[in-house]
Amino acid sequence: MKQQGKKLNVSGLLTLLLFAVFGVCILSVLLTGADAYRRLRERDQSSYSRRTAAQYIATKVRQADGMGKVYAASFDGVRGEGDTLFLEEEIDGTVYCTRIYCHEGYIRELFAEVQGEFSPEDGEKILEAEEARFALQDGLLTVELSLAEGEREELSLFLRSGEVAS
Repeated sequence: MKQQGKKLNVSGLLTLLLFAVFGVCILSVLLTGADAYRRLRERDQSSYSRRTAAQYIATKVRQADGMGKVYAASFDGVRGEGDTLFLEEEIDGTVYCTRIYCHEGYIRELFAEVQGEFSPEDGEKILEAEEARFALQDGLLTVELSLAEGEREELSLFLRSGEVAS
């Protein structure tokens, strides 16, 4: 009788040990999968930020492309290479300007009359970015972005209007 009791205890112990090994294996597979998911999500978020910032600017430029309507300047409007992209349009005889620039960690957009007095804080936050530089030379617009994750993105667009920097 004692022999049979010991055999049942050993059998129960082996079953418990096998169950524990199975549990550890499942846990390690789950942790590995969670880590892989986290890395993929971070990579996708970074890629999304880069693509979205570049496509946002490209779309705005393509919508506004026209002779003298797109230019790079400082925020206050001094033309040449600068930190602000200006996209002008005329609505009911009044000239309006969309300014795209980077301020306080965000790409911002400000739509207002050209003659208005505005500060960089007035713009609407669009996407996170550290810095933006715009240059327009012989109809080629070059955009350099420093994104929040420290990545750099460069975009070159040839204006369909064939505009030459003024």
